[in-house]
Amino acid sequence: MTTPRIAVLIPCFNEEVAIGKVVGGFRAVLPGAEIFVYDNNSRDGTVAAALAAGALVRREVLQGKGHVIRRMFADIEADAYVLVDGDDTYEASAAPEMVRLLLDEQLDMVNGQRMEQAGGAYRRGHRTGNFVLSGLVRTVFGDRIQDMLSGYRVFSRRFVKTFPALASGFETETEFTIHALDLMMPLAEVPVAYRERPAGSASKLRTYSDGLRILRTIVALVKEERPLQFFTLAGLALLALGIGFGVPVVVTYLHTGLVPRLPTAVLATGIIMIAMLSFTCGLILDSVARARKEAKRLAYLAIPRWPG
Repeated sequence: MTTPRIAVLIPCFNEEVAIGKVVGGFRAVLPGAEIFVYDNNSRDGTVAAALAAGALVRREVLQGKGHVIRRMFADIEADAYVLVDGDDTYEASAAPEMVRLLLDEQLDMVNGQRMEQAGGAYRRGHRTGNFVLSGLVRTVFGDRIQDMLSGYRVFSRRFVKTFPALASGFETETEFTIHALDLMMPLAEVPVAYRERPAGSASKLRTYSDGLRILRTIVALVKEERPLQFFTLAGLALLALGIGFGVPVVVTYLHTGLVPRLPTAVLATGIIMIAMLSFTCGLILDSVARARKEAKRLAYLAIPRWPG
């Protein structure tokens, strides 16, 4: 049987302090793997440290993790892809078991569910934000992933070569999760140790602005992948608003035979018409989304599973 080709993909930006240890850790636990460090315009010694540790270093000039992921997935050919942040917050020792699980169980994604090893591993607000955003995705797309924003995953070739990679920043993890859940790919989630960043290293994640971008991505993907649900909810909200405006007008008319609040009556009628249009849009776009999903599924099936 052919030995699977394993690639370790490490996106990084200004990680001089941590990158050498990260590369060394994965070289030790996955000695047969190729380790790629994609530098995203670092201004410190990240590139030199990665080269010294024995990694293959490439560059992506468009700033943002999503741009780096897009470049990685397009460039690298492998049977199993280990994706991990370059900040030394994840244990390399979990990788062999994650790869084994992916290959033996013929999965498409193994997600590393973060288990905090120290009180400062999560920055303020990150734990709550992850809980809320992950819960929202589970509610809409299925309760199969607990830690949607983990930066430690293992992917199959099928996943990587059919992943659209439309995000530009940290919302790319949201895209990973929804892509797998929407196509009902076989996946697993395993606990992995999660620790504080090393001294001298700073997180690039901006709690509130990136959190809002992730939320916006979730809403956009719900609209694209679940349009019937999205536009039905919007239609129900508009219908309730229209009824709220319209009921007093109707009550007054029934009592007096007059419509003294004509602008309100026109407004209520317009809102209810928009609600009906929203329902109609949901029905039409649901058929479009189904056709897109079928096309994505066929593209997924066209990629041979290892060993082919």
